[in-house]
Amino acid sequence: MSETTASAASSASVTSVASVASVATASPSAVVAESATARGRRARSALRALQVVLALFFGVASALPKLIAHSSATEIFADIGWGNSGMYVIGMLELAGAVALLTPRLQSVAAMSLGALMVGAFITQLTVFDGQNAATPVILLVPLALIAWARRGQNAELTRMLWR
Repeated sequence: MSETTASAASSASVTSVASVASVATASPSAVVAESATARGRRARSALRALQVVLALFFGVASALPKLIAHSSATEIFADIGWGNSGMYVIGMLELAGAVALLTPRLQSVAAMSLGALMVGAFITQLTVFDGQNAATPVILLVPLALIAWARRGQNAELTRMLWR
């Protein structure tokens, strides 16, 4: 490398270091904003993935056996004393909640509604089945509460839309 090229390269690197330093000094929030934006995108993606997983769980693993009257579901609802009509109602509520978890304006309401169903399932597990599977609704309640809290801004938007 010739001396002219070396001095030009070192001059350019000093200039670029100086410009980076002046940008960092002038606006330290610029660096923070970039990292917060990337972190925010990752958080939104993770939240969306969680919603899809929960929607699949509630739609396929929970609602489907109730709606097709699988023997395991009919036995459980017979033990509760609700019969087939209660089983179909709960299955439809779970399916509606699963679909609403994937609908942008209804995500928070769906998470709160499914959370209310999980509170009812927890109470039922404690009272009817002596707490045999009581941990399952509690485990599902945690991510539903997270979704309801993270998407809480949609409630105000939905309320404004309904009052128009």
